[in-house]
Amino acid sequence: MEYSNSSNTEQPQTCLEITMEVHRVVPPPHKSTIHKLKTTLKETFFPDDPLRQFKGQPTGKKWILAAQYIFPILQWGPHYSLSLFKSDIVAGLTIASLAIPQGISYAKLANLPPIVGLYSSFVPPLVYAVLGSSRDLAVGPVSIASLILGSMLRQEVSPVSDPVLFLQLAFTTTFFAGLFQASLGFLRLGFIIDFLSKATLIGFMAGAAIIVSLQQLKSLLGISHFTTKMGLVPVLSSVFQNTKELGSRFLHGRATLLSEFYIRFHHKFMGFSSSLQWSWQTILMGFCFLVFLLVARHVQSKGSYMKGSIHCYASPTLGICIDLGVCAMQSMKRPKLFWVSAGAPLVSVILSTLLVFAFKAQHHGISIIGKLQEGLNPPSWNMLQFRGSHLGLSIKTGLVTGIISLTEGIAVGRTFAALKNYKVDGNKEMMAIGLMNMVGSSTSCYITTGAFSRSAVNHNAGAKSAVSNIVMSITVMVTLLFLMPLFQYTPNVVLGAIIVSAVVGLIDIPAACQIWKIDKFDFIVMLCAFFGVIFISVQDGLAMAVGMSIFKILQQITRPKTVMLGNIPGTDIFRDLHHYKESMKIPGFLILSIEAPINFANSTYLNERILRWIEEYEAEDNKKQSSLQFVVLVMSGKQSQPWKQSNDAAVSAIDTSGVSIFKELKKTVEKKGAELVLVNPLGEVMEKLQKSDEAGDFMRPDCLFLTVGEAVATLTATIKSQVSNHVV
Repeated sequence: MEYSNSSNTEQPQTCLEITMEVHRVVPPPHKSTIHKLKTTLKETFFPDDPLRQFKGQPTGKKWILAAQYIFPILQWGPHYSLSLFKSDIVAGLTIASLAIPQGISYAKLANLPPIVGLYSSFVPPLVYAVLGSSRDLAVGPVSIASLILGSMLRQEVSPVSDPVLFLQLAFTTTFFAGLFQASLGFLRLGFIIDFLSKATLIGFMAGAAIIVSLQQLKSLLGISHFTTKMGLVPVLSSVFQNTKELGSRFLHGRATLLSEFYIRFHHKFMGFSSSLQWSWQTILMGFCFLVFLLVARHVQSKGSYMKGSIHCYASPTLGICIDLGVCAMQSMKRPKLFWVSAGAPLVSVILSTLLVFAFKAQHHGISIIGKLQEGLNPPSWNMLQFRGSHLGLSIKTGLVTGIISLTEGIAVGRTFAALKNYKVDGNKEMMAIGLMNMVGSSTSCYITTGAFSRSAVNHNAGAKSAVSNIVMSITVMVTLLFLMPLFQYTPNVVLGAIIVSAVVGLIDIPAACQIWKIDKFDFIVMLCAFFGVIFISVQDGLAMAVGMSIFKILQQITRPKTVMLGNIPGTDIFRDLHHYKESMKIPGFLILSIEAPINFANSTYLNERILRWIEEYEAEDNKKQSSLQFVVLVMSGKQSQPWKQSNDAAVSAIDTSGVSIFKELKKTVEKKGAELVLVNPLGEVMEKLQKSDEAGDFMRPDCLFLTVGEAVATLTATIKSQVSNHVV
């Protein structure tokens, strides 16, 4: 068979002899509606087929497998050995040294009593050790979830004027967060959190890190009263207003009428008091310990686990991408020094506490934690508020914090699972983290998840199983029972320094530059999240970025890409004319590739776009005095021979609106004296077209082909045969 090519540029026509076997397009086998529905539901909610392990097993074995599926500890527990315990006890004690100061610090970040942070490092790790499937995940409070919880609840309830109600709402929020997380896992709806794209999370994390760091200026500068707002402008106004006020008092001894009006204005609209004072003693101590913590963070070689952490945060439930593996491998560089950064927060707490106690620094402008309650977690189920005017706030805050903490926990768990070559079940992790938070809400804990910093320390310390979480929990229990008086003189400035040193690694400039190079729209999404967080609020910035991401998805759905294909000379391969400049048009053929499913949202656009292609083709051919004879629509890139694919995209699905568009398009093409030809429609598409094709127009052998090459060769031969018969 032969057909001639003509380039879209001025090139001479050439003739190619291509002999090929024409394959018949076979309709898909019949499937009942129930079978189709069952397959769709299975692929939607059970893509991992968790029930396959029960097939062919006796009843007793099925009960054992079910118990192991619900409680993973029953699976690895019987094989646990003393040698594994030796590794886990070292890892557990190590992460406890990090969890104790971080727990106290993050509780203050959430505007909760410091003791709640320690409570949250005791019960949740025990629950996760029983229900969780990750060997390396270290559970406890995290900075971003603490920030979101504290900022959202503080919008309606003051933690200073009404601390009891604020604590009740925090526990209620934790319950709803856990309920939402467990429901996602139980209903197999984990794909919902995939709407938090990598670009969204990088911008969100960076913005949140800046807000968290700015909020610590209250502790680092020793300011007794500070703005309650989370935006960049109120925080900086609070700091610099204090500077102006001190200068005014120094020069004039009292505020002038104008400055008094200015102070009152900012007190009303910015949310801070006019009696701000800096403490040079606090600034000195904060600066020294912050430098110490930052140096400890970077004592390892470049590419340590904290510098790679953002890549793990930025890859939620999307599978283990290369970034996760890279950051996990980076965390193994110079593991002998991991204890330096791991133990630095606890060393800072101990040294600062001794300094305050020795020099009575609490009487010289340095604020301290004060006396903490001794004993284990008191029950708090009676504090959960399921009615009243603040119920909506608790549900909304629980939803946002639940998604963020779940995203972080699953991403971190999958990171180290990929490194150690074992699997983490995402849906089981959702249920484990959710139930952990539901139990925690009843035992005086606020929202917890797996943090990358603690998990990296756990991994580098040689953890072999979830027993390391149990060891950490026991260590925290001993602290709660016997060591709480030792924290009475711990200065708040050190807690602020610990928070700043922990969140500074969330600002990933190289990742932002990479996004700029790869996808400009994703970069805009990242900026929306970043600026939304620092200038508006944490939740509004996140909502803006998610909205932009959804808009991008809708734009791709409603405006699918269509490309014109041409033949690469000497082959029967057809590629995009704009991509492959050597490809040539076939005279009389308009070959279009549709690269998306066809549905009600894009059917009208596709119809108009294809008609515009036809008009443009006819306008160009009028100049060359040739006519359009065939409009070829490529429905799938999966052709009979993979190396001869015309395109990788496919019309994988079609609805009634799409079928109607094909009928209208066929009539329009026939009015222009041409024919509509379909190439390799997939099973579902072909089945629906066949059912709607009462006249048999779509299913004719001369209108349906398996590959573009076969279609062009066959139709070209048909045209030549007709011309020969006409001449005779």
